Amino acid sequence: MTELDRILPRVTRPARYTGGEWNSIIKDWETTEVKVALCYPDVYEIGMSNLGLSVLYDLVNREPHALAERVFAPWVDMEAELRQASVPLFSLESRRPIADFDIIGFSLGYELTYTNVLTVLDLSGIPLFAAERDRSHPLVIAGGSCALNPEPMAEFVDIFCLGDGEEVLLELIDAYRRWRSAGAGQRDELLRGLAAIRGVYVPSLYRTDHGGDDTLCTVRPAADWVPAVVERRIVEELTPTVTRPIVPFVETVHDRAAIEIQRGCTRGCRFCQAGTIYRPLRERPLEEVMQAADELLHSSGYNELSLVSLSTSDYSEIDTLVGRLTERYRDDCVKLSLPSLHLGSFSTRLMDSFADGKKGGLTFAPEAGSERLRCAVNKVVPEEELLKTLDMAQERGWGSVKLYFMLGLPTETEGDVEDIVRLVRTIHRSRRRQGGRPLRVKVSASPFVPKAHTPFQWVAQDTEEVLGAKVAVVKAGLKGVGVHLSWQDARMSLLEGVLARGDRRLSQVIYRAWQMGSRFEAWSEHFDYDRWLRAFAECGLDPSFYAHRERPLDEALPWGHIDVGVSTSHLKREFLNTKNGAVTEDCRYGHCTACGLQRWHGGCQRLYQNSSSSSS
Repeated sequence: MTELDRILPRVTRPARYTGGEWNSIIKDWETTEVKVALCYPDVYEIGMSNLGLSVLYDLVNREPHALAERVFAPWVDMEAELRQASVPLFSLESRRPIADFDIIGFSLGYELTYTNVLTVLDLSGIPLFAAERDRSHPLVIAGGSCALNPEPMAEFVDIFCLGDGEEVLLELIDAYRRWRSAGAGQRDELLRGLAAIRGVYVPSLYRTDHGGDDTLCTVRPAADWVPAVVERRIVEELTPTVTRPIVPFVETVHDRAAIEIQRGCTRGCRFCQAGTIYRPLRERPLEEVMQAADELLHSSGYNELSLVSLSTSDYSEIDTLVGRLTERYRDDCVKLSLPSLHLGSFSTRLMDSFADGKKGGLTFAPEAGSERLRCAVNKVVPEEELLKTLDMAQERGWGSVKLYFMLGLPTETEGDVEDIVRLVRTIHRSRRRQGGRPLRVKVSASPFVPKAHTPFQWVAQDTEEVLGAKVAVVKAGLKGVGVHLSWQDARMSLLEGVLARGDRRLSQVIYRAWQMGSRFEAWSEHFDYDRWLRAFAECGLDPSFYAHRERPLDEALPWGHIDVGVSTSHLKREFLNTKNGAVTEDCRYGHCTACGLQRWHGGCQRLYQNSSSSSS
């Protein structure tokens, strides 16, 4: 019996660490040149629901000279057991120590997972700081949405892959393979070579300067040959759907088959980072989706199929696609899931078209209680349309609806907060007046978190006290109404905001918080804001400097050297439009908004010319 076999009976959900799932891939270790460990720095159930990880796992393992295996952040009980037994963290496929791999790639999708990255490195015996690694250590790379402000994690990561990872990761593997075949010189030589790949950012090749007021002056190249600006990689066509996904032994967060039907969104909600960093919109052809669905369901055994997109109802042939999928699998008990729908009666009709039998709940995000504020943030949803949508949902037998709102949006007033209460009360009254079983209404109120590369990257985030007062208004206004209300811890959102817009100095804060025990900060039972405040204080930094200060439009930003394709001038125009309450139309169906992507491969408008007009 191995030491691992002795450990597993003592931890929760041991199947998180066993591997051997259906469709997992084990390649020959000795004959494969480049070994890659792909890590989602959270528990197995969350990481295995990440579609990007599945795509990269499939792509790398298709390469004859490379292999990819998986690793996830071990839960706190498993971490303690590994340390107690002096067992290094291992991959699921071959159970080899992570330090034996050539490359370890982290997917950074949420700022509160940053300390988990350090846990994974430490349990693997890999130096936490990039400057302390040599040619004997794996190359530590990172991608994902958070990588587009790489500076808070810059001290720990050798290389950031910016943007779509499908092409750049394979190019990086090839470059690593050539470097080693040529005799594997010094690590610095490898990093210099990789910096020449478009979409690759090597933080050690850049220096940062701060002024007397602590604001950033520059992020500058350390040498003339280092690019001053690093461009995000954008794939023109989506890679084929993974049709043989790994089927976990334990239930995951999204326990179903999934097809990405489109990437990107053109609606232009000003608070939404994804709407900026995943532009331009790229659709998967309908026939390709149909074929992928057949293969995917056959190879996985799932009875639920999810059509994944930032706004699934905006797919140009969504009516036809849903109709054909519903007809094809009507007798196979396959459930169709559309996880992201734009609020409107079209979305309700669409859901109704494939929801046979018992109907559960619908989810919509008005974001703000007043129409004025919705227009200010460019989430244009007339109240009349919202009420009409919910009327239709109740008439058609839907059981419940969950409505998502944000507190602390730019230009928000006390009246806007009270309008959340007014709107929810109006919805609740109208549902009861219709007779029959009323639609159950659930409300979620979350603090707004400003993010890099959005029109709100300059704004001040509400303080904990201000957010608490706004939550209190909503709670008091909905007390006794019969509406279920939930809200997110304001301190968790404040830390997210600090890390989302932080600079390179935050690497030391993250390290100190990790040293003091920060793990799984996205989990309420482990989140400790006071520990983070102590870490900031010890490092001589103030979180309010990053969160609660409105930045001048001409201030240098920590992510200013990262070009996501959307220009700063466009973001500034949209920021000013917020203050003026001006609405910007969807560029897919209206005029080009000159966001900056018109320079991408001859312009993004050509991608939309074959799309039919929206049904919503």
